[in-house]
Amino acid sequence: MAFRAFTQTHIYEKQSAPKEKDKSSIQCLECYDRNVYIGTKDATVQHFILPSSTNGDLSSGQSKIREGRLRKLGSSNHVAQLRIVPLFNYLLVLWDRSVTALNMFSLEPVPTLKKIQHVSLFEVCDSLLAAQTACVEMVTSSSRRKVIRIHVVGVDRWDVVKEVPLLQDPVALAVDGASVCVATSDRYLLCDIRTGSSEELFPHNHSRQRVIVTSVGRGEFLLNGPESLGMFVMKTGICQRPPLQWPQEVLAAGVCFPYILTLEPQVLSVYSMVDQQIKQTVSLSGAKGLLSTSDGVLVFTERDIFSLRLVPLDQQIQALVRHERVEEALLLLDGVQGHLPLDSYKELQKAITCLAGFVHFYREGFSEAKELFIIGELDPREIIHLYPDMQPCLSEDFKSQLDQVNKGKDLQVLCQEDRNTFHHYLAFLGDFLRAVRGTEQGLKCPQEVDCALLRLYLELGDTENLQQLVAFPNECRMDHCVPVLEKHNRFFALGSLYQSHGNQIDAIETWVKIADGFHKDPSCSDVYGHIVWTLSQLQDRDAVWTFADWTLQRNQEIGVQIFNKRPQDDQFEAQNVLSLLEKYPLALLLYLEFLIHDLNSKEERHHNRLALAYVTQTLREEEKADFRKTRGKLQQLLWESKCYDVSTVYERVKSATLHIEKAILLGRTGEHSQALQVLVHQEGDLQAAEAYCCRAAQGRDSQFRQTLLLTLLQIYLSSEALTSAAVDLLNNNPRVFVAEKIIQLLPDSWSIQLVSQFLVRSLRESFHQRQMVRLQKALGQVECMRHKAIWQMQASNTKFRLGKGQKCKVCQRDLAEPQFACNLHGELMHTSCTGFSSS
Repeated sequence: MAFRAFTQTHIYEKQSAPKEKDKSSIQCLECYDRNVYIGTKDATVQHFILPSSTNGDLSSGQSKIREGRLRKLGSSNHVAQLRIVPLFNYLLVLWDRSVTALNMFSLEPVPTLKKIQHVSLFEVCDSLLAAQTACVEMVTSSSRRKVIRIHVVGVDRWDVVKEVPLLQDPVALAVDGASVCVATSDRYLLCDIRTGSSEELFPHNHSRQRVIVTSVGRGEFLLNGPESLGMFVMKTGICQRPPLQWPQEVLAAGVCFPYILTLEPQVLSVYSMVDQQIKQTVSLSGAKGLLSTSDGVLVFTERDIFSLRLVPLDQQIQALVRHERVEEALLLLDGVQGHLPLDSYKELQKAITCLAGFVHFYREGFSEAKELFIIGELDPREIIHLYPDMQPCLSEDFKSQLDQVNKGKDLQVLCQEDRNTFHHYLAFLGDFLRAVRGTEQGLKCPQEVDCALLRLYLELGDTENLQQLVAFPNECRMDHCVPVLEKHNRFFALGSLYQSHGNQIDAIETWVKIADGFHKDPSCSDVYGHIVWTLSQLQDRDAVWTFADWTLQRNQEIGVQIFNKRPQDDQFEAQNVLSLLEKYPLALLLYLEFLIHDLNSKEERHHNRLALAYVTQTLREEEKADFRKTRGKLQQLLWESKCYDVSTVYERVKSATLHIEKAILLGRTGEHSQALQVLVHQEGDLQAAEAYCCRAAQGRDSQFRQTLLLTLLQIYLSSEALTSAAVDLLNNNPRVFVAEKIIQLLPDSWSIQLVSQFLVRSLRESFHQRQMVRLQKALGQVECMRHKAIWQMQASNTKFRLGKGQKCKVCQRDLAEPQFACNLHGELMHTSCTGFSSS
């Protein structure tokens, strides 16, 4: 027997003569409790009463539906919509583009409520506050204007309280609380009836008959989206459920939790909201529409009404289990959790979940099994217990609560005979334990979980996960895990385990033994680097001092990082570190650079020591490739630092061959002439001398730079051997040197031809500067005139009317030409008369 979510009952069949078939067909339906109302094509509203039933099932053996009142509204036009307002016993009818209120039992018009005309659609808002406020809200769509209106319906009046404008006419709408979902000819919108705001959702390409908007409840709407997708949209505009793929010919859709029912001309399909799969189909020839009720739906054709009632949820779940559709049963159970008693749900859930989980587990459906074990809150020890090599991880007082002994033997056989398949079971154990680790489920036995993971990673050779487990906080039992790691030669992981359990000294000693070759462990390629990084982050300062000498002896450049890679708020006392580094010159230099460049130390002693360390390093590396790099750092420090003592550093370099550095120091004392003498005569580097002038003049005015270059020129002129250098200096700086002054300094022996290039370029530069000044002045005047013209045009932005017989203010003759002038008083005149105007 196939699974059924709904049971079908034929509750009404309309009898009529064949010639009346088209006129009296059913157009719409409304239901409240046992009251059913139909609206027909011939403008008739009829009331029916369903028979009472103790179990909600209407079978053919029970009494037939009973006819109530009938009201003929007119002679033409079909009834478009029916809605019940049970608070006032009203039946609201949309007919002939008007909403009329009838008594829901007598079908007599309510005299105090006049028709609301020019309505194309309407819906009544379900509100929990309706009984307290003695009024309900109704939303109508105007047939004349692109608006929806919000009405407050009372016992004797209904009033429009708000209008929400739209860009297009609505073709369908649904209401949920204060939210209205509107469909136009090509898009869906969300409107808030409290604020009047609207928001576009997405476009569609359906015809008017295929547009579907229905309320799911709890602020959610079901829409017929593009590409034949049933879209669930919350009142906030977001989708919290995946879309439903349904047929293109869907005429209507309704929701009866946890199912969605879609109606096509010949069939009604039932989809699960839980997994979006079709669960049942019902043949219904000629179906036109459906109406959701509290326990199912009513489906109508032109002549018939069918009731589909929801089978109780617990019966559905049990039926799925009987059909061995365990996954579907679990999905349905999870989806309807809030609709079952808590105790009943938990018992049912655990039983089904355990059954399904172990079925998948022994079929190697590991992803499904893991998910089910987690949902079923299975004790992780029950799974660990199944693996023969994991038994030592369990405490002695553990007793399995599941009858899995025989199946557990299957894993023992696999372990011996089929290692490839058993490897998959080991991988599943890792996935499951990682998933529950740290959760409430895993915290029931954290030591067993972590110990099992450690042994599992060793078994699988999973170095990455093993290191991640032991390096972060864990619950591994040291008495169990230390011997296992030592047995497998995983000493780096052993050090990390010590560290995560607070044994910093033991951890670093273990890693030191690897770096020194006492232990062999290829799992970490840079143990020394890891030790340095660990010491740089370690808050236990005693441990850092314990291993500082070992790290520096091995590599000064890397070892010093235990001090200069520490967090800013956890620095060691600088003097203590400097005292230690006295034996390690490279480390000392790097640490001083860290103090000055990173910690921005302004202490003179630090700058002095760094400068002297650079000098020493430079002299030591004078023949090496790193000579230029270290010397460049020294020169940069001498130029930029303002914290070192010049005399102290000068005493160190004056007897050395570091002439550039000597010049910089002389310049720092103001002895620029002497500094240039050193660069020119001792260093013999003329480019360095010119560079010195530029560097020393940075941040100073142009006159200072001119003075320095003039001093350099005089040094060049004092030696005949530097004549070409002097000429080059003049030619390279025509803007700096003034030709009149330079000519007075040049030796009498120099010819005009020797300095002709400088003179030409200097004069050309002077002429260019004068021309540029004149050009800038002219451009400024033009700009000023342009602004004046604009201001005059803006100030005289006045219209003048020149009519027939208009006289010139000066000559009193007619203004017959299109050209004319105007004086400051706004009086018109000939352009030729402007010279005679006294205005």
